[in-house]
Amino acid sequence: MAVDLPSAPRTAWSLTPGSAGHEVQCRGIIEALGIEPVLKRVSPSPPWSWLAPWGPAQPNASIAPPWPDLVVVSGRQAIPYARHIRRASRARTFVLALQNPVVSPSQFDLVWVNEHDGISGPNVVRTLTSPNTLTPTRLVEGAARFSPLWQSLPRPWIGVIVGGASGAYRFEAADADRLGKTLAAIARTTGGSLIVTPSRRTGAAPLAALKTALGATPSWVWDLETGENPYFGILGAADRFIVTCDSVNMLGEAAFTGKPIHAWKLEGGSSKFNAFHEGMIASGAMRWLDWPPTGASESASQEQSASVALAAWTYHPLNANAVVVDAVRRAFAERAGRRGAAA
Repeated sequence: MAVDLPSAPRTAWSLTPGSAGHEVQCRGIIEALGIEPVLKRVSPSPPWSWLAPWGPAQPNASIAPPWPDLVVVSGRQAIPYARHIRRASRARTFVLALQNPVVSPSQFDLVWVNEHDGISGPNVVRTLTSPNTLTPTRLVEGAARFSPLWQSLPRPWIGVIVGGASGAYRFEAADADRLGKTLAAIARTTGGSLIVTPSRRTGAAPLAALKTALGATPSWVWDLETGENPYFGILGAADRFIVTCDSVNMLGEAAFTGKPIHAWKLEGGSSKFNAFHEGMIASGAMRWLDWPPTGASESASQEQSASVALAAWTYHPLNANAVVVDAVRRAFAERAGRRGAAA
């Protein structure tokens, strides 16, 4: 029997294991579609967790009808629930999987992955950067909300976004000390100031080393605890960015702004990160931070050296949300049209 389907989604669930990274991407897509997301978080226990993403979904009272028009799923532990919803709704619910689902993309209506993941297929959408919850309005509001904290600091405001150690990269206190001393030198030569936000991966010892290395440099450093997270404010207010190279999300979110991104190399890496960095450079959004500047002569002034290291340029902002949302709307409407013709 044919199923009557709307031509565009009106209701949507974000379905994740609850981690912030997964949930931000799901929420970003749903909100960009103009829908208020319903957040569904699942945490299957063994043996279901061992079998994910290939096995069945553990019974969960919160995953029940009425089914939404759209489910955006991310995280391997949530994949079995997405497949369950697709079957239980008799394919009425459109399922979009974000990131590599590991199982075949044919088990979903649409799959999004980063270009560096190397996955392709007729229902696979690929973008260089990742979905997020940024919008131009949120950046303006963030800048207005947090700029008073930095109003006394000299311009340019250099937004510094610091990651941390991961499976691919090292970031210890000695690395943070080297970064801090470089940032202090750049601030001195540009006459500007540093607006710094660490991440949860930065770690207490590296953050302390970074702050010590900055010394009396005009700067503002968030401590991860005091007040609200200033991240959107920094993205909205900073004139340019220095971002550690260890996070696709951090670099991609900075690229949403269209402002110059200077990437700081950490020890480590991988083939996927290399491919991502090459794509960011090719897009015009990112350049490796060059300090001390190789393009400045020995006789160049500090100001000339700084201009080489922190050159300003423009590029078209990178917006993965727009690409994915367009693909969802198109695929959703085409599916409704096919069902309508079959009826």
